[in-house]
Amino acid sequence: MASVLVVEDDRFVRSALIRHLTEASHVVRSVGTALEALREVSQFRFDVVILDLGLPDLDGAKALKMLRGITDVPVIIATARDDETEIVRLLNDGADDYLIKPFSVEHLSARVAAILRRARAADTGGAPVSQVIQVGGLTIDPLRRQAALDGAALDLTRREFDLLAFLAGRPGVVVSRKELLAQVWQQPYGDDQTIDVHLSWLRRKLGESAASPRYLRTFRGVGVKLEPPR
Repeated sequence: MASVLVVEDDRFVRSALIRHLTEASHVVRSVGTALEALREVSQFRFDVVILDLGLPDLDGAKALKMLRGITDVPVIIATARDDETEIVRLLNDGADDYLIKPFSVEHLSARVAAILRRARAADTGGAPVSQVIQVGGLTIDPLRRQAALDGAALDLTRREFDLLAFLAGRPGVVVSRKELLAQVWQQPYGDDQTIDVHLSWLRRKLGESAASPRYLRTFRGVGVKLEPPR
């Protein structure tokens, strides 16, 4: 069971989401505006927020940025917009996942379940938490969820940290995208674009690029590996 906030201005869609999530044994609160959503997350603890982009008072993309300023609660974007550039921007701005309307309740359930599995794994430390990982100038402490590069702390989102820690735990090993989806995103399937966006953002924070990699090396059609600079 999880506490879910539904941010949706269409009362028919909102009612359907509330009904389905409640039937799935989740505790659901709902609002129809961005300002109400900000007030809710500042007063209550939620496990997941389902955020519509077409809100009447504030565009959902701006609402996402404001949410990220006060909470790191996982956010699933629900949108009728399927523009790739905007989806990439939303992921960069802190969205954990997205669903393009119309979507089935089964699809929503799968995404919510995946979000909850990731959050619980993070809360319990996930896989190996007993030792600090050192790869070149990179230091990753899974227990404290801290990472540093050449002694300077890295400001990583939850997903960026999970991705970096997973790859650092397998230095020099090429990890397939399928395995990353399964182990980091806790999804049996998904869009490679999600991985690409997070890798790109992580590279930027590591001071590198796909064209001039230092730690993260992509092998087209195979996967990704993390290794010390050559």
